[in-house]
Amino acid sequence: MYQVRLLPNNITFTASTQQTVLQAALDAGITFPNRCQVGACAMCMCRKTSGEVSYQLEPMLTEKEQAEGWIFTCQAVAESDLVLTLD
Repeated sequence: MYQVRLLPNNITFTASTQQTVLQAALDAGITFPNRCQVGACAMCMCRKTSGEVSYQLEPMLTEKEQAEGWIFTCQAVAESDLVLTLD
């Protein structure tokens, strides 16, 4: 289990490697923007300021977006503790 912290409100929850970051947030009762849950609508996109995630399928993010830390939480699985920013 990994600790995930959402900024700017400093909300924390845990995520396992068996679920997406979005599903972990929803399971913890956290209101998290989402719609399609397949990486097409970009509503769950947020910036990873620290930590590592993995994907079963590569997300539809440009190289620049990935370099800037953007992730699709509906597709991302935590591989370490994470700090995410909802801008």
